[in-house]
Amino acid sequence: MHIVNLLLPDFMLILFGAVLFRVTKWHAEFWIGMEKLIYYVLFPALLFYSCARSPINFAATGQFLQVAIAACVTGIVFGWLAKPLFKSEPMIFESGVQTAFRFNSYIALAIASRLGGAEGTSLMGLVIGFAVPLCNMAAVHALVKNKGGLVFELLKNPLLMATVGGVIFNLLGFQVPELASAFLSRLGNASIALGLIMVGAGLRLTGLHASKGIAAYFIIVKLLIVPLVTYGLGLWLGLSSSHLQMVVMFAALPTASSAYVLAVRMGGNGPFVAFLISAGTLISMATLPLWLALLQ
Repeated sequence: MHIVNLLLPDFMLILFGAVLFRVTKWHAEFWIGMEKLIYYVLFPALLFYSCARSPINFAATGQFLQVAIAACVTGIVFGWLAKPLFKSEPMIFESGVQTAFRFNSYIALAIASRLGGAEGTSLMGLVIGFAVPLCNMAAVHALVKNKGGLVFELLKNPLLMATVGGVIFNLLGFQVPELASAFLSRLGNASIALGLIMVGAGLRLTGLHASKGIAAYFIIVKLLIVPLVTYGLGLWLGLSSSHLQMVVMFAALPTASSAYVLAVRMGGNGPFVAFLISAGTLISMATLPLWLALLQ
């Protein structure tokens, strides 16, 4: 029951978003505008506020961050193994490989908040700050034709900029003024619920006409292999139970909804990526509780 109470409200928001998208007649402009509001305003506000106000102790969190980065590297390595293992159509591998290692930040912070409160949110914010550049570079590298565009793509990422800004603000010893704190807190609170609703609104289970083998492989890597390797590494390094729980749940997250946007913008196979995102998100509703049960 404890596990159900932790995860069910967030899953209900995702399913609510899926229903809301299908029963309303709101135009595409509404959903596009909402996604932009969350991605460029609300979510960066949450990340900046979380990283700016919570004490940062890299000595205490060093191994935790190392394991989180190792989880991303594991997904990248296993994702790229798909290239020699599967003979796929053009732009199938290049578009889909990012789903083996990218993670859904909305679900990440929702789970972190439930597991660790404000401290958990801040810790997950640090992970996002370190993991976003690595995962984005790997994803863009697979799709971009001009590799010089990597740095430009990273500098445009509002989540990365907000996290880096919050960490620098914190390390310089600044304090968020009370009025600004209340303002940012309210923006951040809105971001999680709306972000999960948008995850549901973006679910698409069409687009898989071929390449079923490589699609299944990417989902298995993200939801099973990466968290399993992370769990073993965390045990080996002797992470505390709370840190082990948090990092394995991070590793077990479904892939980022923005993977579809990246694939379409860079000439990839959008429908294939949309299917991987949607199928992975739905399957994670079963696998995330299993991982959490293992970690109790």
